[in-house]
Amino acid sequence: MADGEIEPTSFDNWNGGTTGYTLTLSVPVHLYAQIQEACEALEEAIKSRAKEFFKKDPGEYLEAVRIVPAVDPLAEGWREKATAWATGKDLTNQGRVRSDNIASRACDGLLFRSAAEINLYKALKATGVTFAPLPVFLRGGANYQRLEPDFILIKDGMVLHVEVDGDTVHQETPAEAHARTTILLHEGVPIERVKASECIDAVSAAKCAEKLLTVLAKHKISRQ
Repeated sequence: MADGEIEPTSFDNWNGGTTGYTLTLSVPVHLYAQIQEACEALEEAIKSRAKEFFKKDPGEYLEAVRIVPAVDPLAEGWREKATAWATGKDLTNQGRVRSDNIASRACDGLLFRSAAEINLYKALKATGVTFAPLPVFLRGGANYQRLEPDFILIKDGMVLHVEVDGDTVHQETPAEAHARTTILLHEGVPIERVKASECIDAVSAAKCAEKLLTVLAKHKISRQ
């Protein structure tokens, strides 16, 4: 999600001349707000991995990695966007629970982890159903747990937990996915998993949204 730029930032005459480079990664402001506290660790991790690309030429090395918010002074509304980020305006608690898979995409001021989730979000919105994308649920006590479902649908007194599988770097085993979602499953909330390929575009996402509403209706009938 970053725009990268690398430039020479230091030089000395040792061993025939050595040039140090700095890699600057500009990330969208909504993503930067989520990773800001971890930037130093991320910069060091990227620097360590990137050293492999400099082994070919002993006269060049990666001196530093910088992660910065992407604010283009020539872009329309850049000043307002910078002010909004600095003041925390429009930030949500979405996309923060799973630090190994941060929600990096934005739509309508909300965060998502994939294009498929955005397609499904738009399709669900068009149906008129009440739903929440990436809400955060907590369970306190000795077995404290946090969960961020992809979607929660509510209709006619029924609640459905929806997970969109695929189209992200992070891949869970079935056991890991089950352990992560028990916070709602053990409270009687059914879960429906859909593939990202079912929401690859607006047409397929609309069909998926209708399928989810049908699933909700079936759960209601089964509990009567």
